[in-house]
Amino acid sequence: MSQILLLTNIHGTSVDVLPALELLSHEIHILPAVPTALLDARPTELIMVDARTDLAGSRSLCQLLRATGISVPLLLILTEGGMAVVSATWAADDVILDTAKPAEVEARIRLALTRATIAEEETHQEIQAAGIVIDEDSYTARVHGSVLNLTYKEFELLKYLAQHPGRVFTRAQLLNEVWGYDYYGGTRTVDVHVRRLRAKLGSENENLISTVRNVGYRLSVSRQSESSMTDA
Repeated sequence: MSQILLLTNIHGTSVDVLPALELLSHEIHILPAVPTALLDARPTELIMVDARTDLAGSRSLCQLLRATGISVPLLLILTEGGMAVVSATWAADDVILDTAKPAEVEARIRLALTRATIAEEETHQEIQAAGIVIDEDSYTARVHGSVLNLTYKEFELLKYLAQHPGRVFTRAQLLNEVWGYDYYGGTRTVDVHVRRLRAKLGSENENLISTVRNVGYRLSVSRQSESSMTDA
């Protein structure tokens, strides 16, 4: 059973807004269609906005909800005439006619919740390579379960190498990709940060970052040192 917040300007129950909701097994909470209503709202999985009688106000409400950081699915309840004015600028995920039958409403709710779950998983993907796990959301890096205490640039350098395991990058390429084209320091900066990264990875894992002679660096897909290709 999903928690649904219904924002509407009318006084009554959800049957007065969308009759099909009364026939579904969802917990519906009704609040006034104003942004401040969310201050009194309990946690919700989906928000429905009753846009049948005030299209301009509903459009502004949807945009304000998104601007406050609301990430749950946002569905509009509309009359058939109101469908003609809805566009992507409303920032809604889907629309439902107020005459929709229970099966259609249930399907739209289910699809909206599924898409939101997939989107959340995709935005929180960790980068994993050779025992290194990078979490961009929390700005943390772990190697074989141990958290690394990295500076911002050390984290960015390790993340870039982990995004391309096994690929060799020249010092100039790493300088451009990690520090940016407007950085005026020399490629020696890359060497310094690689040394610091190896030290923080520890003696058991320092060979994860290989030095390829006369070329540059790479994140090794194997923890075995490749003495024939690397410098000391």
